Amino acid sequence: MRRGSVGRVGRRTVVAVGLSVLALVSACSSDTESGSTEGSVTVTHAYGETVVPANPQRVVSVGLTEQDTLLALGVVPVGVTEWYGEQPDATWPWAHDLLGDARPEVLTQDDGIQFEKVTALEPDLIIGTNAGMTQDDYTRLSAIAPTIAHSDVDSPYFEPWDQQTRTIGAALGKPDEAEALVENVRTRYREAAEAHPEFAGKKAVLLQNAIYDGNAIAYQDGLSTDFLTSLGFAIPSELDAFVKEEDAQAYIPLENLSVLDAADVLLWATESPEDRATLEADPVYSSLQEVRENRLVFTDAITAGAIYFTSPLSLPYLLDSLVPALESTLAGDGAATTTAPA
Repeated sequence: MRRGSVGRVGRRTVVAVGLSVLALVSACSSDTESGSTEGSVTVTHAYGETVVPANPQRVVSVGLTEQDTLLALGVVPVGVTEWYGEQPDATWPWAHDLLGDARPEVLTQDDGIQFEKVTALEPDLIIGTNAGMTQDDYTRLSAIAPTIAHSDVDSPYFEPWDQQTRTIGAALGKPDEAEALVENVRTRYREAAEAHPEFAGKKAVLLQNAIYDGNAIAYQDGLSTDFLTSLGFAIPSELDAFVKEEDAQAYIPLENLSVLDAADVLLWATESPEDRATLEADPVYSSLQEVRENRLVFTDAITAGAIYFTSPLSLPYLLDSLVPALESTLAGDGAATTTAPA
């Protein structure tokens, strides 16, 4: 599956925006401001301020990943949005148990936000911090219920996960719980880095699961890679030369693929054994030094999803799945494939 930047995100298209998606180690200040007025809260976002009545009961997520944060904060949404993966209830394994017996309505963004379906759910709060929401979308949604958009007008998709968590926590009247959630994830990553000093300073490259139109698609420093740098890894700066202004990722032509030899380990976000087999059939791929020396990690589909979801629930899951594979490969045990935690 190819992942690229688009204005609207369809059901089988995954966005990777040129933003720093994680801020796991260094503190990240939020643009969210909240104040209390007779039990309500006021949340500031890209399109102004929204007053949210206390204790919303029917919350709809119109964005790609917000259901994770809602569930992590103890709120089961009545509507969620399918991004990709066709998971049950549009909720991935790391979060699904938190639904309990609930079965939220599944919306899509195939043709934009489904305003009529949102209206039918009779929400008292609409969350769209990762929805690519336009001003017009916000106006229409606000006519249905109080609506929370992304914080930065230039970041309609994939603002830093901790910023989204704080924004959603403020809207739910749970700012302290949101802050504790952020700190818990950061602490887990710090502890994992301390437990694996061999990761420190090693160069790692995260790549999509295939070669597309003659290019390998890699993620430069700060773009979906902060989970790696928070573990102590470094992202080779050599990737930056292959980032075009209009693209979020580095597109590396096959004839330049040897630039990947700057890394100590290559992490391929494969989603099936067939993905790996396709890569191995390419002679240019096979010529890479890391390939010849088996300094490789391949993901399963769920771990790949956890990388791209980048939520306060997927990030801990990612630790449990990915760290053992990285540890094994760097220990010289050969190429490793992640497995879903029990």
